[in-house]
Amino acid sequence: MELLFVALGGAILGLAARYALPRRLTHGSVLVPAVGTLVASAVWVALTWLGWAWDGGWIWWVSLVAAALASVAVDLVVGRRREAADQAMLHSITRTGLPAA
Repeated sequence: MELLFVALGGAILGLAARYALPRRLTHGSVLVPAVGTLVASAVWVALTWLGWAWDGGWIWWVSLVAAALASVAVDLVVGRRREAADQAMLHSITRTGLPAA
């Protein structure tokens, strides 16, 4: 049951990162929340395998902070790379010109 709650927390943090950071139009609406959910769940499972108690506070903090950091990183990196690729494509198209119809 706690895994469900931590996954939901990761998704909420991913949504917050998506709408708080710029360049949200450069990637899909589910990408960043999915990353937050995945990272929170994976960190939670790894920490429980390492013997961390699920009712302790540290496992929650570590899992949710990792999810928030991963969501922010993915949002910034994907946005920057997509913007650069779009600019390169625009430069390539305008330099060579579009084919005549």
